[in-house]
Amino acid sequence: MSTGSTDPGATPVADADHVLGEEYEHVPVPQAARRSLFSMVTVWAGFPMIITGAMTGSILVLGMGFARALVAMIIGNLIMLAYVGALGLSATLSGMNFALIASRVFGTKGYALASGLLSTLLLGWFAVQTGITGALISTTYGLNYVAMTIVAGLLYIAITFIGVRGLHLIGLVSVPFFFVLGLFVVFHSASTSSLDAIWNYAGNNGVATMSMGVGLTVVVALFIDAGTVTADFNRWAKTGTHSLIATFSAFPVSNLVAMLVGGIMTAALAVPDANPFGADNMFGYINSLQIGWLSALAFLFLYINLGSVCSHCLYNAATGWSRILGSRMRLLAIVLGIIGIAVAAGNVWAFFIQWLSLLGVVVPPIGMILLVEAYLLKPGVTVEREWRTTPFISWAIGSAAGFVVEFYAPHLSTAISAGLVAAVAHLALSTLRDRSPAPGLSA
Repeated sequence: MSTGSTDPGATPVADADHVLGEEYEHVPVPQAARRSLFSMVTVWAGFPMIITGAMTGSILVLGMGFARALVAMIIGNLIMLAYVGALGLSATLSGMNFALIASRVFGTKGYALASGLLSTLLLGWFAVQTGITGALISTTYGLNYVAMTIVAGLLYIAITFIGVRGLHLIGLVSVPFFFVLGLFVVFHSASTSSLDAIWNYAGNNGVATMSMGVGLTVVVALFIDAGTVTADFNRWAKTGTHSLIATFSAFPVSNLVAMLVGGIMTAALAVPDANPFGADNMFGYINSLQIGWLSALAFLFLYINLGSVCSHCLYNAATGWSRILGSRMRLLAIVLGIIGIAVAAGNVWAFFIQWLSLLGVVVPPIGMILLVEAYLLKPGVTVEREWRTTPFISWAIGSAAGFVVEFYAPHLSTAISAGLVAAVAHLALSTLRDRSPAPGLSA
């Protein structure tokens, strides 16, 4: 099937579609093209089992102490399981990507705002993770930051260009690689301490400064963007059961494993004023041992591991923008990837925490509105109108609530508050609205 731009420049991409397989940017994935359970698990498991997740686990433990951070990790991941699992199941039943589903909720033109925002944020994540790759390689081995960032970005573009099969292949390599090195870091660092000391670790310099609400926001916000556009992945699942199992492999399994690696290492070493985004992470710890072959392995690991999350994010961004622009995923992967590399070279990864804060406010309302539509309102299969105002109002209300919590009740979870308020608002407004259809359009 050939869909997308008629521009002559798209011909090589069309040839790639023929060789590598159709990506179904504009139509639902047919059952015959759906992928196996094993493939879906590797796609999802390879996404959150990354060094950035370990860094996040370290941040949680530094801010909350180990025991409270563990509670936040578990609860946050269970929330993500419910949220992503429900969105993914809906996508599996329809076979549609996020942009196609959003066009039914926000309108055939209105969806571009939601899809464009999420796709752009995911492109930002691609730039952030690519920048982290270049920065860690540069500071550890004394290599040129810009050169290492470009090498990383081009590699990640190549993986994304292959399509969903590429996500499967990188997950197939990345997951066992992380698991083995993660176990090594956990046991090696824990050998310098005791289980009691790790469990009772109270936080950075013995002080816990992060509330449970903020901790939950950090856990949820780490993958809330990609979790909201989970339809881009779960539309490939053959059955609803496969979809839920694949989601479970990511949340809580892979994400929790990654966070625990960083959290246990941080609590065991108890380094004062540790900097997880500097040298105080599993990559820095491995290299600090000054074992030649292990450092070489860590170099390879970093590129492969962050290549997994980068290729997933770029895939989401390219899928979303290809739908909006009427183009192809592979063409947009190249274009957006180059833009992401250029942004990464400017050290944008340093704004990681600011990204988490932004995502925690504006993204959860979108996913919760989609869930209300799919499971409570059930609008059917007809596309309604070009613009639907109720979802946008609900989105604004939820985001506003998130900002209020951020500034006036910082001890609560911004992400959860924004999502729940948006869901309640959308259900209430949809119940109250005049359902009379406009001429020639369904309500």
